[in-house]
This record gives sequence, structure tokens and C-alpha cells, in this order.
Amino acid sequence: MRDGEEWVKVLANFSAWVDLEYLLILMGAVVASFLLVRYALIPLLYRAMERTRTEWDDILIQRGVFRRLSYLAPAIVVYFGVGNYPEITEIARQLILAYIVLEVVIIQDRLLTAGLDIYGHFPVAKKRPIKAYVQLVKLIVYILGGTTVIALLLGKSPWGLLGGLGAMMAVLILVFRNTILSLIASIQLVANDLLHIGDWIELPEYRAAGEVIDIALHTVKVRNWDKTIVTVPTYKLMEESFKNWRGMRETGGRRIKRSLLIDQTSVRFCDEKMLQKFSDIDRLKPYLEAKEQELEQANAALDPELGKVQVNRRVLTNLGTFRAYALAYINEISKLSNDFTVMVRQLQPTPDGLPLEIYAFSTETDLESYESVQADIFDHLLAVIPYFGLRVFQHPTGENMKALKGWLESEPVT
Repeated sequence: MRDGEEWVKVLANFSAWVDLEYLLILMGAVVASFLLVRYALIPLLYRAMERTRTEWDDILIQRGVFRRLSYLAPAIVVYFGVGNYPEITEIARQLILAYIVLEVVIIQDRLLTAGLDIYGHFPVAKKRPIKAYVQLVKLIVYILGGTTVIALLLGKSPWGLLGGLGAMMAVLILVFRNTILSLIASIQLVANDLLHIGDWIELPEYRAAGEVIDIALHTVKVRNWDKTIVTVPTYKLMEESFKNWRGMRETGGRRIKRSLLIDQTSVRFCDEKMLQKFSDIDRLKPYLEAKEQELEQANAALDPELGKVQVNRRVLTNLGTFRAYALAYINEISKLSNDFTVMVRQLQPTPDGLPLEIYAFSTETDLESYESVQADIFDHLLAVIPYFGLRVFQHPTGENMKALKGWLESEPVT
């Protein structure tokens, strides 16, 4: 009897030894599969991809898409290896499947990110950004993956859980309200070609005035010219009005629209001395010759007695002559486009003077070059205004007050 009990013990110990040996073999296979994939197959794949001329495979490497495969291999080995333990096989396989689904979701996330990076290398990416759509696909992948993981852990069908989500749709709409609005706004922005990466836009409500550097599902990032970054909700671009300066760059003309404030008391008729002075200006010769003929014909029909009074005759003014000079001057500037409107016009008089507006388009659209062209124009016009007997209006300054005080003190008291 004792011999029989001893044999039972021996068989039990042998069975335990066999299970322990199998467990050690299984653990060794798990480690070996990880090392084989991570340090043999993946480096071999990397070296093969480095020899290609395409860039997309390099982006897949940078995003670590293939590195995650080394975590899948051990899970697959364990999944088939736990079949030797019937008492834990079902539970273990549920846990392993949940882990595999989670790894697949992470791989898909990295694959979508790599796809977005690859798409960004094409010129069409600036005109048709797809980051919002990629983020939406990622959201769907995570929702489906999370639902599948929960279903596996609970031992239920994932379709049943997804069906239960339908009853929570009203709650989900409230939770993902901004996401839904942003998605619709993204579709409208792309479909109507309203916004590209690199566009210069202005949104006064958000104090955004600069270059669009990122268009995502929920936000649009704008880098202001002072290098600050403003984040604007995507759906706000459709709710609020914004200015896009892309048309200026595409047409190659940036508008100059600035005024000189002329002191209205300095405006007067041109006398012979003044006309003689103006005739020495080469830019004004065509204008003066044409005006001289026009005025002679108009004044010839006037009664000689009435013609003795200057206001009865047509006479040039210093302001009109200066306006003609300014127009001739800006027409000579090579960095101003002749394909757009070019004019010098008067605006409504104000208490601060008579605005004489320069309206033209610079072919230089970059900020620094554009400002340089504009400044050169007004530097010259401000310097030449006194030559025409005109004055620029300016509010009195401290120097004016000192000059007035000196004049008053110098005047004799009567």
C-alpha cells in the first residue's frame, strides 16, 4: 500500500516538473520571439528601407510603426502557449487578446500619423490639409478599440456594447459637441478652399494676425507677427468672419493705401512764377503742356472783362499740380504693379487737414520689402511738398509753442 502511495507522489511530482519545464520553455519562447523580432527582423527591415529612394518608409521608421511589432510577437506566442493550461486558458486568452487589440490600436495610431507626415510632403497638403480627418479616424479607432477591449475583458460581444452606445447618443452629442462642430467646420474650410497652411489671416476677436501653422480637428494655430501663437477653435472660423490675405500673395500685389494730410490754408492758385518753377520738373512737363492747351482753349471763350478776375478763369492750383506730380512719380516706380489701380486722390476734408491718398499696389508682398517700398514713396513726397508751396498738417508741438512764445516776447507792446 505504501508503495502505491509513493508511486502516486512520484507521478504528481513528475507532472509538476513537466508543467514547470513547459512554463520555462514557454517563457523562453516569449523572450526569444521578442529578441528575434526586435533585434533581428526589424533592423534587417530598417536596413532594407534605408536603401530605397522613397521618403515614406523613412517616416514609418521615425514614427516607430515597426517597433510595436516586437510587442505583438510575444503576445501571440503566449496566446497559443497557454492552451496547455485548460484551467486558465479562457481567461488568459481574453487578457492576451485585449492586449493584442490595444497594440493594434497603437500601431494604427502611429500608422495614421506617419501617413499624415507623408501627405505633408506633397504641395497639395497646404491647400488640402487632412489633419482634422486623420484625428477623427484616430478617435473612431480608439473608440472601437476601447469597446473591443472592454468586451473581451467582460466576455461579451463588442457589437452588443456598440449597440448600447446608440442609447447614449444624446449624451455623446453633448460631450463631443465641439468635435462635431469642428469636423463640420473643417469640411467646409477644405471644401470651399477657405484656409491653407501658410495663409495670412486676421481674426480681431482672438487678436490673431499672422500665418496659419497648423489646422487640426479642434484648433487652428496662428503664429502672429510678434511670434506669439494664438489657438482658435476650428468651428469659430465658420461662426465668425476672418480675413484671409492669400489673394494678395496669389495675385502678386499688396495694396498701398495711405494719406498725406495737407494743410488746406496752403492751397492756392499757381501764378506765373510758380508755373515757371514747375516747368523745370521733368516729370511735370507732359502734364503742364497738356493743361496749358486745355486751359487756353477754355479761357479763350471767356469774356475779356471777366477774364481779368482770376477766379473767373480756369487756373492750375499748387495742390492739383502736386497731385499730378505724385501720380507721375509713383508710375515710375518699378516695384509698383501696373496691372492694378494706381491713383492719387483727395478724400473728405477733416479738421486735421485734407487727406491726399496714395492708392497703388506693390509687387513686393513680404512685409519688410513692402514697408520699404511704401516708406520710400512717402519719404520723397514729404520732402517735395514744400517745393509746391504746400504744408503738411500737424498738430502744434512743444517747439511750436516755444517759437510762438519767442515771437510774442519779441513783439513790442503797444
